Amino acid sequence: MTPDTPHSLRDTQGRRWPVIDGIVFARASRPDLAAEALALLDAGQREAALVLLLADQDDWWRGPTAEPEALRRLVRERDTLTLRDAMGLLAWGPVADYFAHRWSDPTFLAGLALMEAHWASPRSAFELACGIGHYLRALSQRGVAVAGADVVFAKLWVARHWVAPEAELICLDAAMEPWPIAEDRRFDLVACHDAFYFLEPKGPILARLRRMAGDGGLLTIGHVHNSEWPNLSAGAALDAEALATLFPDGTVYDDAELTRAAIEQRAPCPAAPAALRGAEAFSVVAGPAAAPPRIVEGLLALPLAGAALRRNPLYRDGAIVWPSERYGREYGPRATYPAHSTVPDRATAGPQTAGLALRRELLDLPERW
Repeated sequence: MTPDTPHSLRDTQGRRWPVIDGIVFARASRPDLAAEALALLDAGQREAALVLLLADQDDWWRGPTAEPEALRRLVRERDTLTLRDAMGLLAWGPVADYFAHRWSDPTFLAGLALMEAHWASPRSAFELACGIGHYLRALSQRGVAVAGADVVFAKLWVARHWVAPEAELICLDAAMEPWPIAEDRRFDLVACHDAFYFLEPKGPILARLRRMAGDGGLLTIGHVHNSEWPNLSAGAALDAEALATLFPDGTVYDDAELTRAAIEQRAPCPAAPAALRGAEAFSVVAGPAAAPPRIVEGLLALPLAGAALRRNPLYRDGAIVWPSERYGREYGPRATYPAHSTVPDRATAGPQTAGLALRRELLDLPERW
């Protein structure tokens, strides 16, 4: 894609796509929406164009549409609002709970362990379905140049302003070819966490991710829901047999095993897909660059020395209070933090706080969480 105007890019087919806050809106399934946003941008109505794009959602969404006045407030007050304020104005409901507390949920820890167990000091990383940028933030903090794509523009916009400001971000439909990313572009690490089960068609999307990793990159696919387990989320989950078919070269893990390995600071134990029929979710690493798992020491799971830490906000008066009954059912059974804790409100990352940070009693949260 090449620059067209200060607020648009043109792809190889000559189509124009709007760009706001450095985020390209290139959803091929939304040509009318893109055209309407471009018309507003061309007319100098940037706020109206941004509000229009922030209201867009993915095809799985069954929640309400954010009120235009709430979105206008979000745009005007973005420099002072918290992340939670922003998600409230976007009317994300349970998704906001998921994003707000993702830094302490066991599946996030599993994804960090998956990447660290096969760490090869990547200089660049790409994450498909990156959401609001939790993993992009963790990788960027370690000096990795990160890029992320998601089908929901608003998630990327939240990533830009609250979570991962340095990331390269693009809004696209993974199901539609060609992707608005250069065919010859390669990344040292290519990831898709807690989203692959939503994506269809899986074969072509996976082939594209493999091409982006090339011969020297690593492909990590985290927390793929098992269709033989009664998962709480929608999606097109996979069973163990389908996973083995898609990843004949893959090293496969029970997602819960990765969480345990992170807490116990050891190498995770892979398993044959057939042995994981009872797993809630799978994770897999693949590609020519994949090597046997190494000890997970906290390279990603532990905050950088000197980072400002805060008590896990799930604690109220020293006890865990779930944001919803559903959240407690989904994440409570595998939580790494105790039900009760007397950790301080604030602390500094270092040897004395490492155990608390690893268990997620203390968290490295964005400044305006």
